[in-house]
Amino acid sequence: MAPMLRLYNTLTGAKEAFAPIDPARVRMYACGPTVYDAAHIGNARPIIVFDLLFRLLRHLYGPAHVTYARNVTDVDDKINARAAERGITIRELTDGTLEQFHRDIRDLGILSPEDVNRPGEPPRFIEPRATDHIAEMRAMIDALVAGGHAYVAEGHVLFDVPAMPEYGRLSKRPLDEMEAGARVEVAPYKRSPLDFVLWKPSKPGEPSWPSPAGIAEPGRPGWHIECSAMSAKHLGKTFDIHAGGIDLIFPHHENEVAQSRCCFGTPVMANVWLHNGFLQVEGEKMSKSLGNFITIRDVLNDWPGEVVRLTMLKTHYRQPIDWTLRGLEEASRVLDRWYNAAGDAPAADAAPDSVIDALCDDLNTPAAINALHGFAGGGSDEAASLRAGANLFGLLARTRSDREQDQVAAAGIDVAAVEALIAERRAARAAKDWAASDRARDALAAMGVSVKDGKDGTSTWTVSR
Repeated sequence: MAPMLRLYNTLTGAKEAFAPIDPARVRMYACGPTVYDAAHIGNARPIIVFDLLFRLLRHLYGPAHVTYARNVTDVDDKINARAAERGITIRELTDGTLEQFHRDIRDLGILSPEDVNRPGEPPRFIEPRATDHIAEMRAMIDALVAGGHAYVAEGHVLFDVPAMPEYGRLSKRPLDEMEAGARVEVAPYKRSPLDFVLWKPSKPGEPSWPSPAGIAEPGRPGWHIECSAMSAKHLGKTFDIHAGGIDLIFPHHENEVAQSRCCFGTPVMANVWLHNGFLQVEGEKMSKSLGNFITIRDVLNDWPGEVVRLTMLKTHYRQPIDWTLRGLEEASRVLDRWYNAAGDAPAADAAPDSVIDALCDDLNTPAAINALHGFAGGGSDEAASLRAGANLFGLLARTRSDREQDQVAAAGIDVAAVEALIAERRAARAAKDWAASDRARDALAAMGVSVKDGKDGTSTWTVSR
């Protein structure tokens, strides 16, 4: 029998046994990037965490029985402003930024639609763009207005929050407290301070589409409606898991729930809501004003994607993470040890039970990593288990030999010069000429090479940081 997966559900505030609506079609949605600028390292956390969950679900239920949708927001105030600032079209901005995002996350070992979708089969990984789903958004807005859950005011369509009695259930916020906190610069056309925009007029130069709800002027959707429309189209009116960062619980996810439930008349939008914790840099909140704003590409310019991925997964996804140089260095050493232990051995047929059991406990990655350490000092069977478990994490995709060749190429190291220095050092050590041995060692270190001497008198070398 497959292990029992348990996940912490934000909706209920408890860790629960996961029971998919249909085990033959497990469905998960995650909020993806808003493509107006390079993604920062904090954006990488949900991408990595929920990529791991997708891999685990595929392991538990079979690759053909799990569907994952991760959206792209390509219509937004920030996008409009950035395109105007650069003097380019909005589509040029979003296409270019999305291409960069894909390069960044590919280097982090993130699965892509190309990795999992097969010709002639239903897609198992969908990356819907907001601008490709305007018709679905308009249809939902029309249905909400017709059902008395939304209203038209001054060219806007707004969701009527007080008409949704359970609004605040996901974020655990009482309605009266939210109303009190929202009474700052309230638009005069709102019935309630909490009412939020489903559709709004477009300003000159902004993208626009024919408006819903009988509005004559063209306009564009608000932010929240896109996820409701895209998840419903690709996963259904109710699906299994909705995931995202903890900062999205309110108002974004709360508003999604309100829209979807009122439009479709369902008791829930998603059965399980997962949220990852915040990221800070060297003990401080990341911000441009503090000078510690780091993009994914900034980090990848200095560290391999595997190191970045493992660094992110060493902390449990619901806990805050402190992004530090020390953490990257520790992850790099762990990967060195794992690659040396796994060698060139092929992966076992399945990841070890101890790793699966840990991940099935609400993605307990620290415990799973500890389990992997237990396979890093044994024989060929342990090496095969280590590789299989690490592969589930999206790690150790290469053999040790391939990794070493990649490191040498990336560092621009002259292999012949290294081998000559190692031979010189070996001869000096045999002659007990310790000064000459030290000079060779220092020359190797200056080249970025570390040497390890074996008990049989041989030496191996690796690229050091």
